[in-house]
Formats: sequence, C-alpha cells, structure tokens
Amino acid sequence: MPRPAAPDLAPAVNEWFADAARPLPWRAAEVSPWAVLVSEFMLQQTQVDRVLPRWEAWIRRWPTPASLAAEPAAEAVRAWDRLGYPRRALWLHRAAVEIVERHGGEVPRGVDELLALQGVGPYTARAVAAFAFGVRVPVVDTNTRRVIARAVDGNAEPAPPSTARDLAAMSALLPESPHEARAFNAAAMELGATVCTARAPQCGVCPVSDRCAWLRAGSPAYDGPRKPKQARFAGSDRQVRGLVMRELRAAHRPVTRAEIMGIWADAVQLERAISGLIADGLAVETGEGMTLPEA
Repeated sequence: MPRPAAPDLAPAVNEWFADAARPLPWRAAEVSPWAVLVSEFMLQQTQVDRVLPRWEAWIRRWPTPASLAAEPAAEAVRAWDRLGYPRRALWLHRAAVEIVERHGGEVPRGVDELLALQGVGPYTARAVAAFAFGVRVPVVDTNTRRVIARAVDGNAEPAPPSTARDLAAMSALLPESPHEARAFNAAAMELGATVCTARAPQCGVCPVSDRCAWLRAGSPAYDGPRKPKQARFAGSDRQVRGLVMRELRAAHRPVTRAEIMGIWADAVQLERAISGLIADGLAVETGEGMTLPEA
C-alpha cells in the first residue's frame, strides 16, 4: 500500500509550540552549541526531569569542551552520578577532547563532523546541527515517530524504528525555511512528549486533530509489529553494574574486591558486572583495587 501524502502539519504545530513549549534551559537562544551537545548526550534514554539538575550542574562546572577535556575522565563519570548508562559520560569526555584537538575547542556544525565525535550517533548529530546551528535537517525521536504514525499514517503506534524510513517521513513534513524547520523539529517532539503521548493522548487539545489520519479512522488499536520490551531493571546486570559504579564514584581511592563483593549476593552475576565495566572502560583494576578511569 502506498504511503499517504503527508499533510501540512508544520504551521499549526509551530504556532502551538510558540506558546506551549516547556522552558527547557538548553532551548534558550543564548545557550552554546556545547550546552546543546551535553543535553543531547544526557537525554539519550533518560527523562527530562532527571536530566535538568545534572545538565545545569555540568554546564556550571564545565561550560566549554576545553574545561571538561582538561579534567580526568573519572570526574566526568563521577559527575554523571545516577543518570544511567554511564558510558555516555566517558563518551562525552572523549568528545570534548576531540573537539579541542580537531576543532579548536568549538563544536562543529556539520552532521558528518559531529558523527565523527565519540558517542555521537545519527540522531545526536542531526539534533545538534539543527538545534545549535539551525541547519535544515530532519530530527526524529520516539515522540516524533509517534506523531507521524498517528497524524500521517493513521496508526496508534509507530512501527519499529527504521532510520531511512523515519528520516524520509520527517523530511516530507519539514518546512523549507531553516528557521521554521528548526522549530518544527523541536515542536513535533514536544507535541509527542506532552500531548500525543503513548498511553493517554490529549486529542482534544492537539493542534492537528482536524487533520489526524488516526482520529479520522476512528482511533483504531495498533496491530502492527512491536519492538521487544526492555528487560526488568530489578535484579538485572544493569542494576548490579549501577551498584558497583556507585561504590567507585563515592570512593576517591581504589576500592578492593573484598569491599565490592559485599554489595551483591550473587557472586557470579557480580563478577560478570565487574568484568563488563572493565571491558567498557568504566572501571580500571590496579594492584590496590578498582577505580574510575583517569584518561
């Protein structure tokens, strides 16, 4: 079945966004490209309310790539605290070093240059290019995909992610004006995050309800393919890794194996978590014990 023609959503969504946008600090006009990059690293798989205080503390301490690059990687991991997926802290530290070494301390504006930085994938590269520099590129996150699935395709949920398909769908909706395109990238995300939500969409206040294909079809239930659900956190290796990282962050000295072995009853699972952290570069084992990485 051919894909339906994309409706002109941008004007209505952008007009709504002008009044409804949450006042997130990384959206401020005066914010630096580095601050935008930090926000995008932190927002990967993490809720906004958890990111806000950590982002604000990070930018106060490290307002430029050079200020972060000048400190050991251990400080980045320690400051990341319990934000989750701490490899992002290592990657962000390495990206800061690369920005200093390759770009004179200035975040690059091109998607390809951004993609060459440690930890920067296709979404983050496009988001930084669009939101920090106003480059006209499509930016697609989970919320954007849901808006497109409903308003354009008439489905209650988006199909599993496909970079090529998702970018093509957003490109078809993107205004020609770089200014309007930048706004629409952010506005579509905001609409999905606050109105066109996964479980309880507020269709009565949606700015494009009059042209939403899903509403016109009678809001049918989704019957397409789904992505696998994430495994439970409680009792998982992720939880054990987090407990080990908590010990390493809190200590400003090597932590012995004997000290670590007391944090989890399953010795096999604990050893697996420790080995994984070492392999990922998040922990270093020395003759005196385990520490956070210094470089």
